[in-house]
Amino acid sequence: MSAFPAGRHILPRPDVPVPAPTALDVRERREQGTPIGPVPPPAGAPNVVIVLADDLGFGTSSAFGGPCAMPTADRLAAGGLRYTRFHVTALCSPTRQALLTGRNHHSVGMGGTTEMATSAPGYHGFRPRSAATLAQILQGNGYSTAAFGKWHQTPPREISAVGPFDRWPTGEGFDTFYGFMGAEMNHWYPLLYQGTTPVEPDRRPEDGYHLTEDLVDHAVDWVRTQRTLTPDRPFFTYLALGSAHAPLHVGREWRERYRGRFDHGWDRQRELTLARQKELGVVPGDTELAPWAEGVPRWAELDDTRQRLAARFMETFAGFVEHADTQVGRFVAALEELGALDNTLFLYLLGDNGASGEGGIEGTLVEHRLGHGLVDDPEEMIHHLDEIGDPGTYPIAPAGWALALNTPYQWTKQVASHLGGTRDGLIVHWPAGGAEAGGLRHQYGHVIDVLPTILDCAGIPAPHSVDGVQQQPIEGVSLRETITDAAAPERHHTQYYEMCGNRGIYHEGWTAVTRHGVPWEMVATKRRAFSDDVWELYDLTRDASQAHDLAAAHTAKLRELQDLFLVEAAKHQVFPLDDRVTERENPVLAGRLDLLGARTSVTYRGGMRRFTEETTPNVKNRSHVITADVDLPATPASGVVIAQGGRFGGWTLYFADGRPVYVYNYFGLEHFTAAATDPLAPGRHELRLEFTYDGGGPGLGGEAVLTADGEKLAAARVERTIAYYFSFDETLDVGVDLGTPVSDAYAAGTNAFTGLVHTVRIDLGPAAEVAESDGGLQRRIMGAQ
Repeated sequence: MSAFPAGRHILPRPDVPVPAPTALDVRERREQGTPIGPVPPPAGAPNVVIVLADDLGFGTSSAFGGPCAMPTADRLAAGGLRYTRFHVTALCSPTRQALLTGRNHHSVGMGGTTEMATSAPGYHGFRPRSAATLAQILQGNGYSTAAFGKWHQTPPREISAVGPFDRWPTGEGFDTFYGFMGAEMNHWYPLLYQGTTPVEPDRRPEDGYHLTEDLVDHAVDWVRTQRTLTPDRPFFTYLALGSAHAPLHVGREWRERYRGRFDHGWDRQRELTLARQKELGVVPGDTELAPWAEGVPRWAELDDTRQRLAARFMETFAGFVEHADTQVGRFVAALEELGALDNTLFLYLLGDNGASGEGGIEGTLVEHRLGHGLVDDPEEMIHHLDEIGDPGTYPIAPAGWALALNTPYQWTKQVASHLGGTRDGLIVHWPAGGAEAGGLRHQYGHVIDVLPTILDCAGIPAPHSVDGVQQQPIEGVSLRETITDAAAPERHHTQYYEMCGNRGIYHEGWTAVTRHGVPWEMVATKRRAFSDDVWELYDLTRDASQAHDLAAAHTAKLRELQDLFLVEAAKHQVFPLDDRVTERENPVLAGRLDLLGARTSVTYRGGMRRFTEETTPNVKNRSHVITADVDLPATPASGVVIAQGGRFGGWTLYFADGRPVYVYNYFGLEHFTAAATDPLAPGRHELRLEFTYDGGGPGLGGEAVLTADGEKLAAARVERTIAYYFSFDETLDVGVDLGTPVSDAYAAGTNAFTGLVHTVRIDLGPAAEVAESDGGLQRRIMGAQ
């Protein structure tokens, strides 16, 4: 009987039938039986490595003519292939879901990021079990599998200590995981997971810590261990970096490498990049710069302050990119040391979408402000020029640089209609597989082609059934022929695109596209009807950069492609279109499943921590009450009772010198404080914060009243509040404030409460209503005293 009786089409491998025993004594047994062991991989199957950079853009890396030095990408390209017409989905989670399933993002429920999920079939954010991941397939065929870095595919309501965990990395085919689960992470103060267990680094930035280095350390350690213990098994390593997604966090020495190198501005940078791209052959020699995006100023239109700021943002971005690529070089060196590099199918994806224009016209010191429609004043930012990239900032660069980093194409991340949002460089390095050194490949490819290409190279068929579930068709095609044949025919002929209402269709050299929104206008101030969108038409066989709109000259061709878009969009669950961005990041406004449902009260115990925003009561835009049952020590109490968010937005209830204090942090711009004048006596107390919201819309103000044992201690007017989300990377914690501190009155890492937290309850609703339901707490405290 075959060692793999289902021909690798049913995963996991079915059990081999066990013959009936033929002897009473093992010494008399005639059949030896089949030893039970791991699934054997196909003979000669290569190792697989996917390195995925974030928010990079086609014209960013030196390997594709850009201004950011990426020595590892250059090295792998020199020893392998550069794919010049490779495409992604224009946003983070959708690209990752498509990459790991081989299906279009709407087909597997990921029409936006996980934080933007709704109840619509193409947008609910839950990978169907009928679309097994690449890791599940390789794991089921004898591979060791590991993921490091950014995940961003698990529904936010499932990121908690109770899961469920089937859509976490270790539930989707990875033997091990070390990284972060959401859209982004503070690279100085990250909150990470080892498998499904929350962990924090044991070092701080002042000790030399940086997240990218940490991720690569873990990847190197894992692959060395895997080669030591199971050298006969191939491995699959998925290394998804946070760079160069906001926040742009990197040490000053890396920024200094680029000091003064972007003073010429983004217009000139586009020209320099295009000239270099033509020299490298990654664009045709007659390629023109695509039109500049409306609403974005030219460099010469900026005053001196704005130019200095913009140049420093770009210096930080470039240093961030080079630092990350240098760390990838350490992983490549480890593979080389182990003798594993040549037979490793190494795919280096230089972006999951185009470079991000979400920094707006000016850029910002704190990214979340722009997500809520707030624009930093350059006259204020200039006073923090040398701090950009430091732990006290959470920066993202201006949109003008994103346009330059997507040279020679139009637009940016989110804009799935134009190549600036969807085309990124891909490097494939596989000497043992016949990849030529320094080759160029111009065939059309898409991120859904990665899975079938890897399976083809490994000699593994797409499974018919995984975990008893029949699999839906893989929608990508294998690009393996192109690895060994530069003249291989193009196999990917048609591809639709949609993101945030921006949409397009590619078919046999032509594209029809329509841009619906602007990436840096993430809060809708007025609705634009989809029927009012203007479609453009481009012949990419003659116009590689979408520089010349042919819609007026070829109306019949445009109509043909518009109809084809409708067919493809209907097939892949694109409808109904949804152009909301920040609004969808609030689960109530998005209409998605809410973990807490109709509950209006949650009680936490002392020591509970790492509650993400969608696993806690939503205190935004409503009245609420926070009630803490605490025991104070004999010495004046200090430290955090409960906190949500961090340095760049959130709230905290803490003690300082025995005095209770409440602080509401509005994006790091303003801190509204209610602080008791005198310390509380040692012993047990009921500490209570009543927040009465003004009402009338999101993000408005309210009154905060702090009491202890029923006695009013302090009050504060909170002039404005955060409407949609506090943070993507910080959490709610009881008895401590993990990550960055909400208030600078206490330090990161050393702010644990010195007393005892019995419980903290959050009630949603006016204080008068809450008072009727919680009278028992005060009686319990008084009884205990």
